[in-house]
Amino acid sequence: MRGHCILSHGFESGPDATKVTALADVAERLGWTHERPDYTDLDARREITPLGDVPARVARLLGLAQAAAARGPLVLAGSSLGAYISGHVSLQVPVVGLFLMAPPVVMEGAPPMPASEVPTSILHGWHDELIPAARVVDWAAARSARLLLVNDSHRLSDHVQASADAFAQLLASLAVPA
Repeated sequence: MRGHCILSHGFESGPDATKVTALADVAERLGWTHERPDYTDLDARREITPLGDVPARVARLLGLAQAAAARGPLVLAGSSLGAYISGHVSLQVPVVGLFLMAPPVVMEGAPPMPASEVPTSILHGWHDELIPAARVVDWAAARSARLLLVNDSHRLSDHVQASADAFAQLLASLAVPA
């Protein structure tokens, strides 16, 4: 085992979503264990915010990440709100890499998305209707992250394979013993 990946789905998605399933396949093929937490119960809690219970999402991922990091190298990956919570948790748990798809680097009423200074790879759509590409470019540039901008919307549904390929590149680039 090279390490462990925690793959967090986006808001109103699920652990069997197409993109996180593709990432799980890549992790397994490259010798990484993986898990896909289910946040659907927290997303349904709209009485807290329009995005559900975000603090509880962070807490759930934090618990899983702490346990995984105690066993070895950890990579956090996420799509949209899953990317946002991955960034937050990366500041509280040692991670060796971050993979962020359609990251909400700026959300109304929240500070810019925080994240650990580790190797980071980002996939974002030029035509993302929720998070302007220019903001993601600025956020990525400030941390010298690898950034792939594609001709797609927020869901990145036309770039599932590109997501998997970019994730494979990140995992292969990490200096983790086999």
